[in-house]
Amino acid sequence: MTELTWQKSTYSQEASSCVNIATAPDGTIRLRESDDPEVTLSTTRTQLGTLIRAVKNTRL
Repeated sequence: MTELTWQKSTYSQEASSCVNIATAPDGTIRLRESDDPEVTLSTTRTQLGTLIRAVKNTRL
């Protein structure tokens, strides 16, 4: 398996509970949480973009 290059979200705290993101060789986007790095989610750029837009447009 190819080793992924993970990047930490700029919105994550310094200590823990960081969100990491990487692009896999097949072009999919991988997401993981730093406290449990063995568990990853796989998505596409389009799907991730849709999620980010929805979160940004949600009013609490």
